[in-house]
Amino acid sequence: MRASDRAYATLLDEIQSGSLPPGTVLGEVEQATRLGVSRTPLREAIGRLAADGLVAQQSPRVTVVTDVDADDIRELFELRRALEETAARLAAARGDRAVFAAVAADFGRTDLSGPAGADGYYATIARFDAAIDAAVANDYLTAALRTVRTHLVRVRRLARDHPGRLAASVSEHRLIAQAIADADPELAAHATHVHLHNALTAVLDSIAPTTSRPTAEGAP
Repeated sequence: MRASDRAYATLLDEIQSGSLPPGTVLGEVEQATRLGVSRTPLREAIGRLAADGLVAQQSPRVTVVTDVDADDIRELFELRRALEETAARLAAARGDRAVFAAVAADFGRTDLSGPAGADGYYATIARFDAAIDAAVANDYLTAALRTVRTHLVRVRRLARDHPGRLAASVSEHRLIAQAIADADPELAAHATHVHLHNALTAVLDSIAPTTSRPTAEGAP
């Protein structure tokens, strides 16, 4: 792995996990030393993070980790709806029905009890996302989806755990996967729309007490 790729992967993980919280200053000298790379690959890594929207330059010498608030989350979900509903339609038209039937069965067997329950669920989501990407066979669409998913990791971390919502999300994902397995593009897109509406509402409700910007409109 190239030094810039290694630095990018490490910084990405630290930003997504919250080890580098919003507002953290990423000084070139300090970060290059900490990560064991020279300043050139570090600049490349920071440039990729900036393209992802995870860091921003406040001045030529100061780069900081960006914040995520309710307005950012709404904007992210506007893009997510457009991309994921389209992807669901295409997957239902183009995908391997057996693959999605197996994923739907995995969602049906999901057990959220115990400390590993949520981790197992998110692992199934990762397999589902990979199956979607393979089915749509559109590099532009899958690249855009990867960017959205990068930000979703931060959003999930900000939202407080809600067992009821997690259980509902499992059922919603199973319905989407089954609709794709049944080659029903409209149901797949509609089920995706409902899931994203419910997910956005839950996230905004969860972070409402700590939202930094006022919100005039309700959740879509």
